[in-house]
Amino acid sequence: MATDKYKRVLLKLSGETFMGNREFGIDPVFCQWLAHEIIKAQKHGTQIAVVVGGGNIFRGTSAEENGLERTVGDYIGMLATIMNSLAFQAALEKEGQPARVLSAIDIKDVCEPYIRRRAIRHLEKERVVIFAGGTGNPYFTTDTTAALRALETKCEIILKATKVDGVYDKDPKKHQGAIKFKNIKIKDALIDNNIEVLDNSALSLCMEHNIPILVFDINVKDNIQKAVQGELIGSLIS
Repeated sequence: MATDKYKRVLLKLSGETFMGNREFGIDPVFCQWLAHEIIKAQKHGTQIAVVVGGGNIFRGTSAEENGLERTVGDYIGMLATIMNSLAFQAALEKEGQPARVLSAIDIKDVCEPYIRRRAIRHLEKERVVIFAGGTGNPYFTTDTTAALRALETKCEIILKATKVDGVYDKDPKKHQGAIKFKNIKIKDALIDNNIEVLDNSALSLCMEHNIPILVFDINVKDNIQKAVQGELIGSLIS
């Protein structure tokens, strides 16, 4: 029987992940499939925390380009992450997996406030913990949230779920000869602007505290399970 390499991981999901086959919003069919994938990955004992983005509903940086103040746009984006988190919690619980949404923005009627010790206790009780609301501050991305929450809850690795099967030297959708990296050093990802993994603030945190990042294709069946078992799918940044 396969055993998991990591005791506790943080899964970073972009808001676009929740669109599934749609062009906007939340695809409940895809959410249900993703919930099932996470449950399979957890079955051997790995504790899973999740950070979600909100780009499928609202992007603060895009709004700024259209005249909306950046701070206001970022707060709206944080609220969008809470919407995604609640939808994903519902999908997990429909499959019988206990889950908790912990938000950096206090909305006590729909989710719990983020408290570090509470988050760790939920993980120890084998609940999937979904971190919503970003860091609670404007000008910080959910990438930075992922690095920060991984540090706070002592996750061993960040699993960065994307629509491509790893990190390339250039966009593989635009360049046929793009080269895929199996292993990269975090400092190289910081230096090379063409290598898109996490934003620089998140990468700096990961480098300083030795947290590896695995970038992989979320749309491939059993990929999350393979990741927690230590299989080198995608690209490892360490």
